[in-house]
Amino acid sequence: MTALVEWLITMPVRLSSVFTWLPPLFARIVVGWVFMWTGWAKLQNLPTMIENFTEWGIPFPHIMTPFVSGVEFIGGLFLLLGLFTRIAATPLVIIMIVAIISAKMEQINSLETLLGFEEVAYMALFGWLAVAGPGPISLDRLLQNIFGDDRRNLEPMAAVRTR
Repeated sequence: MTALVEWLITMPVRLSSVFTWLPPLFARIVVGWVFMWTGWAKLQNLPTMIENFTEWGIPFPHIMTPFVSGVEFIGGLFLLLGLFTRIAATPLVIIMIVAIISAKMEQINSLETLLGFEEVAYMALFGWLAVAGPGPISLDRLLQNIFGDDRRNLEPMAAVRTR
């Protein structure tokens, strides 16, 4: 059993540890790029988006539309750069929850349907980034290094890597 655990669990952990920087970078680039550009597109087309928000029953659509669009644009940009990652990801989780409730609720007839929405996948990535952080290739890490705030041991995966 020990050899099986070594081969199927311990060895892959050791081999994959070389690439721990890649998943947060890739996730940030993908969702950052998507939300930066969709937020920008919404800001450029506010009248239509206000109509959509009104149809979806979102309160105060004249205020919420530019606010949400701006959060998507700025949040996406910050995620792309790895700047204020945890702070930027948190409101994007909330936006995805509201998007599902307001625009997709009538389509939900099973857990399979709910989990099939791209908003849920985005929500999972934003939640992971909010908790795990931006990774080592980010402006957040650069700022931590420049200003001497070396708190890498507080990152959730730091305890796992040291075992």
